[in-house]
Amino acid sequence: MRIPGLAAVMGLALIAGPAFAQDFGRLGGVSVDVRPLAAQGGGLQAEALRADLTAALRQAFGDRIVRGAPTLVVRVSGLSLNPYAGSQGASRGSFGGGGVTDYLDGEALLVGRDGAVLARHPQLSALPASSGGAWYDPASERRRVAALAEHYAAWLRRQLPAR
Repeated sequence: MRIPGLAAVMGLALIAGPAFAQDFGRLGGVSVDVRPLAAQGGGLQAEALRADLTAALRQAFGDRIVRGAPTLVVRVSGLSLNPYAGSQGASRGSFGGGGVTDYLDGEALLVGRDGAVLARHPQLSALPASSGGAWYDPASERRRVAALAEHYAAWLRRQLPAR
């Protein structure tokens, strides 16, 4: 009698297993949390990133948004815009080039209506610092932030499962 009972429990566990596994296929909405970045002194740049990343996530995941589903929250933990002054270090004979890279580090969280984190996906995006255009243009840094936000959202869309 123990064996059939164990088999029944195992069968139930196999059936219930996928129900507990969350995927990012249906979302109730998107949100961006830049508090960790702002706490590091990000200030205005953190708020600009929040606006850019929110818009990029809405664009990337718009077809997955349905009423009542868990929310996709991206918690940004790092933004690095490195100094860029044209083609630094890149030469025709160098392996791997040179240049400078910007980074956006964060974690995508699937958050239920009760506030519980149902799933998480860490992600780091990297783009050349030249993504903002000419280094001497005062708007270049702002465009670099926007480019990182779009890149992050696009890669997140590719990486998150939609069963």
